[in-house]
Amino acid sequence: MNAEYLARMERLLWLYQQPYDARFPVVCFDERPCFLIGEAVAAEAMQSGKVRREHYAFEKLGSCALLAAIEPKTGKRLAQIFDQRRKREYALFLREVAAAFPEAEKIRLVQDNLNTHSASAFYETFAADEAFALAHKFEFYYTPKSASWLNMIEIEFSAIVKQCLSRRIASRAELEREVLAIVKEREEKSIKIDWQFSLESARTKLSKHYEQVLAENLKPEQT
Repeated sequence: MNAEYLARMERLLWLYQQPYDARFPVVCFDERPCFLIGEAVAAEAMQSGKVRREHYAFEKLGSCALLAAIEPKTGKRLAQIFDQRRKREYALFLREVAAAFPEAEKIRLVQDNLNTHSASAFYETFAADEAFALAHKFEFYYTPKSASWLNMIEIEFSAIVKQCLSRRIASRAELEREVLAIVKEREEKSIKIDWQFSLESARTKLSKHYEQVLAENLKPEQT
């Protein structure tokens, strides 16, 4: 945990503590791979003189990607399934996010540091005028490296995994149908995320890391 980690963490925790403002909605975004798994592969045939082996592998039918976003304080959600998760899919999805908040002056987007997560994706996908408009619609807030727990969309992913993704699903169509049904149901119920880890909590619970970072950078220069 270094100074960069602390700086990004504190910026996010400050953001989460701000009162809700429809002009500047805070939206947490991420993406995760989904593997399409079929039925169990048949056991290996018994061979004379050898111990029987059980085969627990399953038929692998490819993969796809779930891109999702949530506004934690209202429970508004958006999710889409794509075949891949490149800059193009990122740009297409964020265009949908922007359309979902037409009255917003600026969408404060929380995301990780994946190299596809930048405004350059808009220019690689859309004409310059639309790319420019989208780039100015978002204000990016990046999580520290290896700190996905600071992104509230991970809580939503956990719920989806428990209800759907923890079992075998063989086709993209079935996966898409089930995931989107869960997301729709949770949005209709206005399930919000009550984030408890505050800026003050961080400075208390992680005080030794703050002290270590400060001490390391206050050391006298070696001559």
